[in-house]
Amino acid sequence: MKIDTKDIKFWMDAIRNSDDRDRTLESFWGGQLESKAWLVETVEQFNRLTNANIVIHGGWNGVLASMLFNSGIGIRKITSVDIDPACEDVAKTINMRQHMEGKFTAVTADMCTYEYNESPNMIINTSCEHITQEQYSKWLQNVPNRSKIIVQSNDYFELDEHINCSKDLKEFESKSELKIYKSAELKLPKYNRFMIVGYK
Repeated sequence: MKIDTKDIKFWMDAIRNSDDRDRTLESFWGGQLESKAWLVETVEQFNRLTNANIVIHGGWNGVLASMLFNSGIGIRKITSVDIDPACEDVAKTINMRQHMEGKFTAVTADMCTYEYNESPNMIINTSCEHITQEQYSKWLQNVPNRSKIIVQSNDYFELDEHINCSKDLKEFESKSELKIYKSAELKLPKYNRFMIVGYK
């Protein structure tokens, strides 16, 4: 994956113009970028994925979407969903080129009640540690059938906002409630990141 210099400019614009620069900069911490790059590399392995319509829940500031657009994946559209209204404008700035082309949109919504206008090829949720297990189950129940699902979590219990971490990959597999196609673990300096690819 190679990030287009034009997109890097929009990344910098998003940081420069943000009302909360420190919070926006957190999107670019090493662990955040490594976890997202790992996910993108995994998606790239699905070489039959073309004309993809992807929905990202917990899309935050849209960095994962930008990295997916800069991959070798054939993408028709990405929708980034986050409950925090401050993320919407930042995500649109980071993905400005694709937003202007109609290939990217960011919306403020609760993932548990999000209404799908069409059935996406792939649904991604990298925020499983930020929601309760009850919320996760409700989110999954709302996900359209037949969509490929990718979920991520971690064992970083030290952060107060991490309310649903998993102690290891096996526990995360159990909590995922998915028919698992692939699961893996990424060791990072401060914590371990878990990822599952599967279906309902």
